[in-house]
Amino acid sequence: MSSCITAIGTANPKYRISQNDIYHFMVEAFELDKNNASRLKLIYDNSGIDYRYSVLPDFGKEYNDGLLFRNSENDNSFPGTAKRMEQYQQEAAGLAVSAAKNCLDNLATDIHSKITHLITVSCTGMYAPGIDINIVELLGLDHSIERTCINFMGCYGALNALKTADYICRAQEDAKVLIVCIELCTLHFQKENTLDNWVANSLFSDGAAAALVENSKGRTGAGNMLQLDTFYSEFIPAARNEMGWNIGDNGFEMRLTSKVSKLIFKHIPSIAEKLLEKSGLTADQIDCYAIHPGGRKILEAAETALKFSTESNKFGYEVLRDFGNMSSATILFVLEKILKENNSESGKNVLGFAFGPGLTVESMILKKITNA
Repeated sequence: MSSCITAIGTANPKYRISQNDIYHFMVEAFELDKNNASRLKLIYDNSGIDYRYSVLPDFGKEYNDGLLFRNSENDNSFPGTAKRMEQYQQEAAGLAVSAAKNCLDNLATDIHSKITHLITVSCTGMYAPGIDINIVELLGLDHSIERTCINFMGCYGALNALKTADYICRAQEDAKVLIVCIELCTLHFQKENTLDNWVANSLFSDGAAAALVENSKGRTGAGNMLQLDTFYSEFIPAARNEMGWNIGDNGFEMRLTSKVSKLIFKHIPSIAEKLLEKSGLTADQIDCYAIHPGGRKILEAAETALKFSTESNKFGYEVLRDFGNMSSATILFVLEKILKENNSESGKNVLGFAFGPGLTVESMILKKITNA
């Protein structure tokens, strides 16, 4: 018995801001001199990102005022965690439901009544009663639906959700699991003038993604699917201080050092080898890659270490370019492109990775089945 991803839907907030405009905002916010502005420009020019999205208008040059960081009535104070969480509570559910509707809209009209489980994933906000209940009510799902919340795992959270959904569907043949990842990373802009903050503020973006996971034999509808094959997870204790995510007085504070891509380069080959051994496949049998686009250097480190081409990981670069790093939602944006690509043969093996605090490496192998 196997499970599969039947459909994926994504959504972004209305404010689409160019990376260049965000750069100018950061120069102003950090009050950088000419030398440091030039240093920051190099980071932005080499990010591989053209556009990012935010629930806030604050970062765009065309907006004279903002909600949190450019509020003319509050220029001398920086928003605390409570204020940022108020914004999360106002914005997150609506964006999450947009992604879920985009996921479910092309399926059977009665699909909402058939969903048995809901898994929500977020590391950028929490409240209770939570976003899971909001999603149930806004989508009109059954109030008895089984709900699981995966919080604060960072960029690899979606893979844990896929694993959990896989376990459920293998154990319960009629289960239909809706996964919803919602991340509002831009709420956590940090003004402290450090290199870590420069890097984090150059990467993160807002977005939501939803996926329907069900038993392959009893799946809803027809068309392409991604069969969930193998998962493998490992964390690297020696690298635990290189990436972190802490709740501070002024939002959630990201720690992201320049060593992360080097550590991925060093450790990913052995983890990939263990994943392949578990799956019974060899590296030559992998047809394409779904690497979490945490940044351009992370994509390049994975390519170099595993010796695969940029072309076989093209969707990671496309998502990074057009959306930036949306934490847990990002890998589902990549998988959506793989799922919907129609010019590929059935049976292609997809190897995926996502990374987060720990330093944790989550990996998976999916099999794409076309016109199923």
